[in-house]
Amino acid sequence: MSYSYPIDETWSQQEIVDVVNFFNLIEQAYENQVRRDDIIALYRRFKEIVPSKSEEKQLFATFTKASGYAPYPVVKQARNPEVKNIRM
Repeated sequence: MSYSYPIDETWSQQEIVDVVNFFNLIEQAYENQVRRDDIIALYRRFKEIVPSKSEEKQLFATFTKASGYAPYPVVKQARNPEVKNIRM
């Protein structure tokens, strides 16, 4: 991995850890498979830290540009209650 995660320096250490965990799970959805419930739980925590939709879009775009992995399709698929596991 030769890129860094988009973070805000005003976040607490725990918030940074939680956002990094969320983006790490997005990577895993593309590289392997993840549980829907895990994505939902980490996305909810992400939204507590980043409640603004515009800031979310900006962070998602920065992450996608750096990594090649798009968070939005993973979150969108996780919103389907019939899906148990996600693999992109």
